Amino acid sequence: MRPALIRAFAALLLLLASASPACAEEEKPVSLRMLCLGDSYTIGEGVPESERWPSQLADALRKRSLSVADPQVIARTGWTTANLQEAIAAAELKPPYDLVTLLIGVNDQFQRKEHDDYAARLDALVKRALELAGGRKERVVIVSIPDYSVTPFGKRFDPERTTQELEHFNATGLAAAKQAGLAYVDITPGSKRAATEGALLAPDGLHPSAAMYAEWVQAILPVVEPVLVPKPKS
Repeated sequence: MRPALIRAFAALLLLLASASPACAEEEKPVSLRMLCLGDSYTIGEGVPESERWPSQLADALRKRSLSVADPQVIARTGWTTANLQEAIAAAELKPPYDLVTLLIGVNDQFQRKEHDDYAARLDALVKRALELAGGRKERVVIVSIPDYSVTPFGKRFDPERTTQELEHFNATGLAAAKQAGLAYVDITPGSKRAATEGALLAPDGLHPSAAMYAEWVQAILPVVEPVLVPKPKS
């Protein structure tokens, strides 16, 4: 074989070798990315990371043969809507996310923040969540605030007033979701069962246990699964 042909053949082999990994990489399934925004209820205060509801939701989706990355969680115990806004602004985010969840407001209520201020910040957070989902309304889920007034901790702080205020805050959340055309999952009624079912509470007597979080996942799953499951090609 002539030297020129040998060189050309070698160059072709090199090109094919360098292209193969890229092709293989493109064929790998892309993991769905979840971004979960909130406070102690999202970070899972009182339970291991694997038992908080974003992790349980990811596991449930994986059992349905979906490739799901570990959820990115921006949440901390005690955060209000204002704290969450600041944290999102400071975070290194890489939208669009395949699913964005928002559960926030209990600390605005507990700290007696003005409801109108809460409503305005919630509207801003809903808009930001929609942006982070790439403008895809079906990829954003708003979750209601549980009623902690029935817990041993909550009973120390005028539980009747707490329930009334949380109902007001949740009505605001539902209205914000409807206005934006987003899904709203109401987990509040089930949270009231903690009044008589201690197994639904973490050891701190305030936050949900893994069992209650599992119930939240069962409520959220039917909303998000149809959106995330790939549609067959026509």
